[in-house]
Amino acid sequence: MAALGRLSQALLKSSVTQSRRQLSAAAAGHGEQSAKTWKILTFLVALPGVGVCMLNTFLKEHSHDRPEFVPYSHLRIRSKRFPWGDGNKSLFHNAHVNALPDGYEGHDE
Repeated sequence: MAALGRLSQALLKSSVTQSRRQLSAAAAGHGEQSAKTWKILTFLVALPGVGVCMLNTFLKEHSHDRPEFVPYSHLRIRSKRFPWGDGNKSLFHNAHVNALPDGYEGHDE
């Protein structure tokens, strides 16, 4: 009985190693084709996509139109003063695009 178990283990190991060899031989050719495919995708899809996104960001960044102030009651609620400055502006306040509860600061447009 033990001999039968050893024989089945030996046959199983040989079939597993043989199938691994076949898979690795098939994968060697596939790896080269896969690398070429990813290289083509990188240069024809990814890099132009990054360029288009950079252009879009650059063009939108340079539009200097301030959005119209609408005094919605649920926005810019101050239940407690901020511990810095005058207590009304957030830590990263930008006077050009961030409105205060009563409107934009600076000159009226």
